[in-house]
Amino acid sequence: MNAEIVTYNAQQTASDEAIANTLAQLIDQELTEAESKIWHGHPVWFLNDNPIVGYSKQKQGVRLMFWSGADFEEDDLNVRGKKFKDASIFFNEVAEIEEGKLQRWLKKSREIQWDYKNIVKRKGRLERL
Repeated sequence: MNAEIVTYNAQQTASDEAIANTLAQLIDQELTEAESKIWHGHPVWFLNDNPIVGYSKQKQGVRLMFWSGADFEEDDLNVRGKKFKDASIFFNEVAEIEEGKLQRWLKKSREIQWDYKNIVKRKGRLERL
């Protein structure tokens, strides 16, 4: 696991650290080709410099966000972005993380991508990869 992400996770409460560690391990296992780092203050995984998945601590819990998740057609990813194609789910306990679902979402994150890497060049317009 990326050392910066280990540090980020360790700064959370014990229950949130357990959630974050579980998410990071499962993401690393599935997206073996991805680069991970702290980006805008939170752990994020990238494929070819395009943000794919990340998580952050928020009031409602640990938010797992997929940048292109709105197109995954997954009911559990029900927190949708208003401006972009992201979708999220919140976790408050490790037991809420269903490994099979997470693996399915991570596979979709590899297959279904919008080009966030070039969004500034395109003046806020997203294109499907």
